[in-house]
Amino acid sequence: MRDLLYEIGTEELPASFVQPALKQMQEKFEKKAEELKIQHGTIIVKGTPRRLALIVEGIADKQEDIREELLGPSVKAGKDSEGKFTKAAEGFARSRGGSVDDLKEVDTAKGPYLMLVREVVGRETRELLPEMLKDILIELSFAKSMRWGANRHAFARPIQWLIAVLGDDILDFEHEGITTSNVTRGHRFLANSEFTVQNSGVYEEILDSNHVVADIARRREMVVEEINKAVAESGLLQDAKVAVDEDLVDLVNNLVEKPFGVCGNFDEKFLKLPEEVLITSMREHQKYFPVVNSEGKLLPGFVAVNNTKVKDQDVTRKGHQRVLRARLEDALFFFNGDCAGSMEEKRKRLDGIIFQAKLGTMLEKSERLVKLSRILAEKISPEKADLASRAAHLCKADLISDMVGEFPSLQGVMGYAYARNENEAEEVAVAIKEHYMPKRSGAELPASEVGAIVALADRFDTLAGCFGIGQKVTGTADPFGLRRLSLAVLAILIDGRWDISIKEIVTKALALYGDKVDGSSVTVETVLSFIRGRFANDCVAKGIDAGVVEAVTSVSFDNVTDALTRIEALRTIRDEEAFTVLAASYKRIRNIIKQNENIELDEALFTESAEKVLYASYQEVKVEMADLLGKGDYVAGLQAMLKLKQPIDSFFDEVMVMAEDEAVRTNRLNLLTAIGELILQVGDISKIQE
Repeated sequence: MRDLLYEIGTEELPASFVQPALKQMQEKFEKKAEELKIQHGTIIVKGTPRRLALIVEGIADKQEDIREELLGPSVKAGKDSEGKFTKAAEGFARSRGGSVDDLKEVDTAKGPYLMLVREVVGRETRELLPEMLKDILIELSFAKSMRWGANRHAFARPIQWLIAVLGDDILDFEHEGITTSNVTRGHRFLANSEFTVQNSGVYEEILDSNHVVADIARRREMVVEEINKAVAESGLLQDAKVAVDEDLVDLVNNLVEKPFGVCGNFDEKFLKLPEEVLITSMREHQKYFPVVNSEGKLLPGFVAVNNTKVKDQDVTRKGHQRVLRARLEDALFFFNGDCAGSMEEKRKRLDGIIFQAKLGTMLEKSERLVKLSRILAEKISPEKADLASRAAHLCKADLISDMVGEFPSLQGVMGYAYARNENEAEEVAVAIKEHYMPKRSGAELPASEVGAIVALADRFDTLAGCFGIGQKVTGTADPFGLRRLSLAVLAILIDGRWDISIKEIVTKALALYGDKVDGSSVTVETVLSFIRGRFANDCVAKGIDAGVVEAVTSVSFDNVTDALTRIEALRTIRDEEAFTVLAASYKRIRNIIKQNENIELDEALFTESAEKVLYASYQEVKVEMADLLGKGDYVAGLQAMLKLKQPIDSFFDEVMVMAEDEAVRTNRLNLLTAIGELILQVGDISKIQE
């Protein structure tokens, strides 16, 4: 067994491309090795902006030998009356690379059949790997790819060299004019030469000695060490430390092959800008880390990470400071200009921004949000209806601002700053910022009720509008992010534990569009079904049994809080033996009653003892459950339902449901239907058994 080293050397890759590409390389190798039955040990990936590397330990020298047993035609079809093989048998053997002499008769559940037994000797791994590695390279996909020169295959950036070494031997293959070797390259600026790599065991050592840190985790630790050291050694700022943004660390880590930190500062006048503006200017455009004091307050400093060590740190520092100053001057100019105009004036100009071609402008959306926010507030927190309406009135105004035009990620944040500048109520200002939350699945939710109300209104409006014009969501197309919006609605409702009818809100959201959309009950049900699908998927992803989720959502889904309460109740009681039996009985009930919906009962028609007992138990449980479910106590309601288990069992044992007397038969079916409807108030418990 030998180790494999496979390195794809490129021009500098975008930082966000490196780790996804390495993940693909690992997954593709695992899959192809499994298909080819090549045994191997641990797979390790290494990467920098200039190289994607795969190291596979302990690759077997050859494929596993396999014994194939291939079932062919039946003996009746494969042999004639004289026992000779027919053309069907000959064709089968030939198509599988054998002859009729290799066929033998075997007994199967369907009778005697012919089987071809074939021994396949495994090929040398060295023969298989070149094509396998080339396929992996060709199959790598990126967010954006390019072709250059006369090349046929697209890649993220031009490929410069390829290493393919098994043990100490080079695996020969060629791709787009580049032939594999055992030669890699060092750091572009600090060791711009070629170096021989005999095998995977010396790969990292050789790169390290040539100023390349290929291990992503180790290089990440070095990035953090460098930025902290840069602040500590600069002496530029007192009581200073780096505000470490983990996402930015990951990004910077894949921008360099070896990190070198440098600390700089900027004019204190820029601290009058909102902190988010300063941080965004540093992070998004320059990939700089902000500097804060021990209390977390932003200081006039930053840390940059370079890909090369410089002789004169001061020259490098001044270069970074000059670039950042230009950015901050622009930001300060935009901010002062935006503050000169009012939020109301900005809001009026929203009529120049199209929300969606068929759904009108952002000003029209703003007007709908005011009304929908009030509707929601009356249900959630009536005393804050005016605040919610005011926040909705202003929440989109900052889209007109120059600052948001420069930094789109600051929408909402700038609205908060401008609202505070104009002395709007703090709850209004906060809601303007929070109404964009959560920005993605699992992200921070609005902390205030007013913010949550406007956030819900915004998303319900978009969902209703898009479905109202027939916008379709497919596996590959979701241009308005309707899945993400639905998950945000669910997250906010779950967090607030509010009793909100989704159907009612969607209906009213559609009505606010007037004749721009199809506001029919069909559209309402389509939106509700879409949200229900996201709810079910999210619950299952969180580890809730799919049967329990289906039991609840298949019966009714309109109030998220109620659905979750029913799910938790079913999860609590499902392991009880009586519940399992009752679930099986309900499935039997459902199969018997089929399409029957009538629950009118005539007590006089109950003649058998078992059906009288069941009817009496039903009446008792019905009253008890009505009280418990009215209080939202679904666990106790299910406990009460379990009282029906024994009477139902006795009924099925002793009573013929499909009696000859039509009136008796109908009465018994109606009783079972009534019991079924009683059970369905919590969920279709037969789904759990399934």
